[in-house]
Amino acid sequence: MKLFSHHEFDNHEQVVFCHDKTSGLKAIIAIHNTHRGPALGGCRMYPYASEAEALNDVLRLSRGMTYKSAIANLPLGGGKSVIIGDPHSDKTPQLIRAMGVAVERLGGRYIVAEDSGTSVPDMLLMSEQTRHISGIAEKFDADGKRRSGDPSPITARGVFVGIQAAVRYRLGRDDLQGVRVAIQGLGNVGYHLASQLRAAGARLWVSDINQAAVQRAVDELGAVAVANGEIYDQAVDLFAPCAMGAILNDTTIPRLQARIVAGAANNQLADKRHGQALMERGILYAPDYVINAGGVIDVCYERSDMDPQQVMEQVDGIGDTLTEIFSRAEQQHKPTDVLADQLAEERFS
Repeated sequence: MKLFSHHEFDNHEQVVFCHDKTSGLKAIIAIHNTHRGPALGGCRMYPYASEAEALNDVLRLSRGMTYKSAIANLPLGGGKSVIIGDPHSDKTPQLIRAMGVAVERLGGRYIVAEDSGTSVPDMLLMSEQTRHISGIAEKFDADGKRRSGDPSPITARGVFVGIQAAVRYRLGRDDLQGVRVAIQGLGNVGYHLASQLRAAGARLWVSDINQAAVQRAVDELGAVAVANGEIYDQAVDLFAPCAMGAILNDTTIPRLQARIVAGAANNQLADKRHGQALMERGILYAPDYVINAGGVIDVCYERSDMDPQQVMEQVDGIGDTLTEIFSRAEQQHKPTDVLADQLAEERFS
């Protein structure tokens, strides 16, 4: 299995393969860049078909975290970890603690948080073995309500603000009343986002591999259920990817009827050239690591004395950042993801 010649290797500083025989842990930690600070990024648990697939994912995700933290002006670098296994059947307390040991061995170069397939309780188990963890402290939101360390609601808030900015820029509208949105993925972030969109008057079309989540959206939000393979084809104004990455590709982009793509998923573009493909089709793309930065903002400031109102103000600033990217991209006739990369690279190079 290649590393230095891997097509997703981007001068990563460190890639660690972790194994614990007793618990069965098989994991990879990738540290992409620490120029701005320690590498913070979530731990994803997923039943990858192969070790090569897991490596591909962790390299892409860790690079994305560098750009995300830089574009959000956070004192952090980028990293990510993946555990190979099914979170529903393979996860045990022993395995999660073993992952905490693996994180601790890096001496603080990598700070772990929850991600797809892991949770706040998992992070609390890891915290028994490592100090280098975030997203576990109970917090108060801007309204004074207590909430857990789960950053999903704040991530969704940032995506919602970003969608407002994209709708204002492309559709010329200051509200979401009647705006048609197709949401792919109704996990923690996706469902929070769907609820906020519905409260703002948007109409929803939804898909997810978890049919219970789809039915919940139908029952609670009046959403229209769509088969997973058909979510790209819906006659909507905006497509919101909130599941796995690499879903904007040669096959799916020609099928999109939406004028905007703006969602919470990481690494939405299967390849860099797909940002150009979206632009050529006249589809406004909100670069994923810009619009979904609310979560990393939240867990970053868990480690500081910033008050909840300041955190929310920075998350709400995601809309302004996107508007700047949209405007500069249009002026320079470049894809929005290229402009976002340029802004981020100025900050971490």
